[in-house]
Order: sequence, then C-alpha cells, then structure tokens
Amino acid sequence: MLRVSERVYLAYFIYVTLIGGVLAPQVVGYTAVIAVLAAALMFGLARASQRNIHFDRLRDWLPVLYTLTAYREMNWFTPDLRDYHFEKAWIVWDRILLTDWHLRSAIESLGVLFPAYLEFCYLLVYIISITSIGFFYFYGHRERADAFTTVYAAGTLLSYALFPFFPSDPPRVVFAGADQPGIETFLREFNLYLVGSYGIHSSVFPSAHVSSAFGAGWGLLVFLPEKPWIGRGMLFYAVSVSVATIYGRY
Repeated sequence: MLRVSERVYLAYFIYVTLIGGVLAPQVVGYTAVIAVLAAALMFGLARASQRNIHFDRLRDWLPVLYTLTAYREMNWFTPDLRDYHFEKAWIVWDRILLTDWHLRSAIESLGVLFPAYLEFCYLLVYIISITSIGFFYFYGHRERADAFTTVYAAGTLLSYALFPFFPSDPPRVVFAGADQPGIETFLREFNLYLVGSYGIHSSVFPSAHVSSAFGAGWGLLVFLPEKPWIGRGMLFYAVSVSVATIYGRY
C-alpha cells in the first residue's frame, strides 16, 4: 500500500500531466512518462517493502528524488515571452521592505555577519528534508517519517503547482543592478552559481525555498513534540530563509 506522502507526490505528478495538456501540450508526453515511472517505483517499493525492511527504509528517503524531479519538471513550463507584469508589481513591495522600512540597512548594520548568515540559510534549504528525516531516525521515531514528509511535501509541491500560473524571473535578473545587497560574500556567489546553473526559469513565485522550510518546521513541531526546540528552530530558520529570499533578490 502506498504511504500518504507517496500519494501526495503521485497526485502532483498526475496534476502536472493534466495541466501540461492545457498549458504546455508539447511536454505532456514527458510529464506522463514521469507520472508512470513514479507510480511504478512507488508501487514496486511498496510491494518489496513487505518482504524486506530495507526497501521500507529506502522509501523514507526517496522523497528527496521525488521533490527534485517535481522541481525540474517545472522548467518545461517556462514561457517563451514575458511581459514582467508580476515583477513590476512585486518590486514595489520589495522596495518598501528593503528601502522605506530599512530592512537592507538593518541587515548590513553589523557588516558581513547577517548577510553571510542569510546566504548560509538559503544554501541549507537543499538538505532540509534529509536533515529532518534524520531527526526522526536519531530520536527513534522513524514510524513518523511519512507523516512529516506529507506535511513537507504539501508545502513544497503547492508552490511548484502554482509556478505555471505566475511566470516570473528573479528580481536580480529583471532589475539587474538595482536593489542589490550592499555586501557581497562567498556564500552569495556560491548561491548565485547554484541557482544560475541548476535552477529553473519558469517562476520564482511562490518561493519553494520558503514554503519547504516552513513545511519542515510545522512538520517537525507537530510530529516530533518530544523535542519542540527542533521544530521551533526550523520555523526560526524558515523566517530567515524568507528574509534571505527578499534581501538576496532571489
């Protein structure tokens, strides 16, 4: 039997195939193949895990692969032309936060410390799910991993699901040279390399970095109540990722 989180991922892959038929017919064949392969893998592992616990444990970690696949799929929905009407509206809010409310100057008030911290938080998003599942293993509650993954997947995939309806580029690209951080760090250069080389170009809204971090925070808080500091720490981290996303022009 499929786990709840596996059903969430499979429903998402089917959803992408359905909207692909409407928004991007040229890729619907590819999305259908991914949905079929995902279903085959999930059902195959579900069957195998009845005979061998190692397959059952493997299922705890495979959401990392499902999430990456779901993310990469969204690149097929990149529009050929943009009019940047979303970005022109959102930049108003960014400038209120960064300039009028002095968020940028506050972050940079102690020099490199806070900018480096925010860039480090943004970088760590890629290992959130692995780290979170590791907590359940470490504290002997592996049986709750699926419940956590369901919350994490819902938060992350709901952002991906909206990408095709909000085609957009990051503000650092659309408004090149404007509203940029005043302090450059090695971590920022590395983040820019990652998003430039391995990121997708269909949309930057809603931020999957932010939604996945909050999904992990709520999931840890609810399903690892014996260690509330972990969930609270993850939620604090999620707020930091939110600030980093705006400050870094991601």
